[in-house]
Amino acid sequence: MYFNSKGGAMDFSSNEFNFRSSASDFRSFSEANLDEQVKFCDSFSVVNRLPRQARGQKPQHVGNVKSANPPTEASSDKKPVCPTKNVTKPQNHTRSDKAEDTNKTNTRRKSLHRVKSFSHSVRQPRVKIQQSPCVGSATCPLNKNSTLRKALWHPFIMTVGCVAGDEESYETFADLFDPVIEARHNGYKKSDMHKTDIDPDHLKGGENLDPKYVLSSRVRTGRSIRGLCLPPHCSRAERRKVEQISCEALAKLDGELKGNYYSLKGMTDKQQDQLIEDHFLFDKPVSPLLLASGMARDWPDARGIWHNDKKNFLVWINEEDHLRVISMEKGGNMNAVFKRWCTGLQLVEKHMKESGYEYMWNPHLGYILTCPSNLGTGVRAGVHLKIPKLSQQPKFDEILKKLRLQKRGTGGVDTASTDGTFDISNADRLGFSEVELVQMVIDGVEFMIDLEKKLEKGESIEAEVDGLKQK
Repeated sequence: MYFNSKGGAMDFSSNEFNFRSSASDFRSFSEANLDEQVKFCDSFSVVNRLPRQARGQKPQHVGNVKSANPPTEASSDKKPVCPTKNVTKPQNHTRSDKAEDTNKTNTRRKSLHRVKSFSHSVRQPRVKIQQSPCVGSATCPLNKNSTLRKALWHPFIMTVGCVAGDEESYETFADLFDPVIEARHNGYKKSDMHKTDIDPDHLKGGENLDPKYVLSSRVRTGRSIRGLCLPPHCSRAERRKVEQISCEALAKLDGELKGNYYSLKGMTDKQQDQLIEDHFLFDKPVSPLLLASGMARDWPDARGIWHNDKKNFLVWINEEDHLRVISMEKGGNMNAVFKRWCTGLQLVEKHMKESGYEYMWNPHLGYILTCPSNLGTGVRAGVHLKIPKLSQQPKFDEILKKLRLQKRGTGGVDTASTDGTFDISNADRLGFSEVELVQMVIDGVEFMIDLEKKLEKGESIEAEVDGLKQK
């Protein structure tokens, strides 16, 4: 699902309903009373997946909408109609009347929220949602054991199931986002305040993680430019504005950060393939999560990559977020990677502010990004760590959990390790500062390398594992 606080057309898609409505399907909504529009939007309900015969009912249709509510005897012979269909339209408008009606129509359009539901490649059980559910109540679809929360998943990774269309969405739809944020970020309450610390001098160690085990180090985050809609709902013009603002700021970087921008639209196939192979460039989204969120619209317009001459500081423009800022290099000098990342990140915003722009940020949620899972720091600090013996231990996942780390295959979120090499990174984003999260990675990686060395010598690691405290 995605929500946009400024409104727009309603667009809902789901494998379960085979239902997708475009803006034109709801054009007449703008002519109706707003209360009726809201009632119509709230009338959708999702029911437990059962054969229609078992439910003893036939589907109703409102335009392209399949309603799960059974028809009553009084209405069984009548086809339901859109509540706006019989609204009387004023006739014989004067030019001033038409202008006034147009303004009213535009105002009402802005009052409708835009909703999208992910179309999963894997069939999910239908879920039961009460009309106008009260978040936090026993019937809330986002409660701990609800079917809805269990259904919002990806074949390979856990997801939160929703993204934001703009910065204000997190306030406008707080009843939805607050419980999602609390569940994803370990009980982070709506009254909690986020910590921000982008001072590399506060980091301890990490200059020389053993290169025998640490193959590469990387720190990345996302940033959003205040005043522009986020990728799920931005217009083509807004996307191009993001590109313009970003390129103007990046062009002012000098020294070791000096570099060039490469538009995805203007790249040769050879250049694009090489950058993807080097893990520098994002490819067109194929994930159902990203596609259903509108991330691939107008592809590849206004997308591209900026990188410095050494290719160890990169910025992706208009991928899942406005910006993805990445610092990376071979080997285990996480300290240097983090320092470069902090410097570049702050210089880009400094140059943006000279043009009147800034990053989206607030004291509660930290840096605002498209997906609630990345709120706060948006930081993923990780290393490619080769630990074939430790990864075979039955308590490997327990070790990672206590260290507040997560594992992935080196090919990305939906891949597995085949030779004991993993992408190890921080599991948290919100509630910890940038320095704290990178420090967790450094400390955790050093601990796991020590365990791997012991296992190579044939020594037991039971005492170290049992004595490990939860971070």
